[in-house]
Amino acid sequence: MGKNIFRLFFFLCTLCVFSQENKTSGVLDVNYFYGNVARHNDDILHLITGHPEGLILSYSKKTFGYEEWEQQYNYPDYGLSFTYQNLKNEFLGENYGLYAHYNFYFLKRKLMFRIAQGLAVTTNPYNRETNFRNVAFGTRLLSSTYVMLNYRKENILDRFGLQGGFSLIHYSNANVEAPNTSVNSITFNLGVTYNLEDNLPEYIYNLEKKDYRTPWNYNMLVRTGINESDVIDSGQFGFLVFTAYADKRLNRKSGIHAGAELFLSNFLKEYITYRGVAFPGDFGINGDEDYKRVGVFVGHELYINRFSVLTQLGYYVYYPVEFEGRVYIRAGLKRYFGKRFFGELTLKSHGAKAETVEFGLGIRL
Repeated sequence: MGKNIFRLFFFLCTLCVFSQENKTSGVLDVNYFYGNVARHNDDILHLITGHPEGLILSYSKKTFGYEEWEQQYNYPDYGLSFTYQNLKNEFLGENYGLYAHYNFYFLKRKLMFRIAQGLAVTTNPYNRETNFRNVAFGTRLLSSTYVMLNYRKENILDRFGLQGGFSLIHYSNANVEAPNTSVNSITFNLGVTYNLEDNLPEYIYNLEKKDYRTPWNYNMLVRTGINESDVIDSGQFGFLVFTAYADKRLNRKSGIHAGAELFLSNFLKEYITYRGVAFPGDFGINGDEDYKRVGVFVGHELYINRFSVLTQLGYYVYYPVEFEGRVYIRAGLKRYFGKRFFGELTLKSHGAKAETVEFGLGIRL
């Protein structure tokens, strides 16, 4: 483990050297964390046997306002992170993650909020013969998110500084394959920062007042992916979601949208058949129910640059079979390609229970 961490740290340092452009500057930070696994589901109680600990290594690129969005968001950083975590349980093993992140600053840049999204690899996933107790991770490759809220003070001693605070680290495979109860770690972290340059450019502030408001626009979107029901070994199936919605931009940062969508979830077809045969009549399922669902939703879009952050709340108006409840939520990223086309990467869930990761392509009409 130690050799891998030092190799990655060297890679991050090398990346920093070749990333100095447009008078920007990079900063490295190395953080140790220690904490607890959150009890969000009673099914993982047997997996909470110790205090997880690990390292977060990061390279962040500073911004100084050369682009308008940098000024609007108080000159955030963006970069890459690597995590190592020992979950202190023989059935869970260890996790390694690689992320893209943003750092946002408050209170005269003394308070840093980081949000990071990426992929992780676990060393000991579920196996029905050799590791059937690991109901948290059904696959070796996981989706992972972490957030960090730290007090940060740079350049305390020459280029070195300190940061400390709290981090929340989440691992899940978003029901790509069962089981998937996931793991959330609530931790305290303490770290050292190192600026790669002595002299930093001045922050630029020359924002012009613009009217970002737009009329209602209409969009069509298709989402797809694979997932599995909670029944282990029931099989992975593809799905399609057809969405039509209207959106309206309110200002530089915010927009709203509302629409309707049709869900064609093949895993649900298999789930209905299984329940109808194995437990006829239980859960209100006889085996001949329709697997299609229709939902309506409202949402918010937070515009950053070419990317934006989506949050949506939906309700199934056509819901022929009970599965995880009628209310669903969706969160993720949207990327614009010109004025008409866009792509999305979103997580759809029912409360804390993930249903799937969706890959979407859309067009503005």
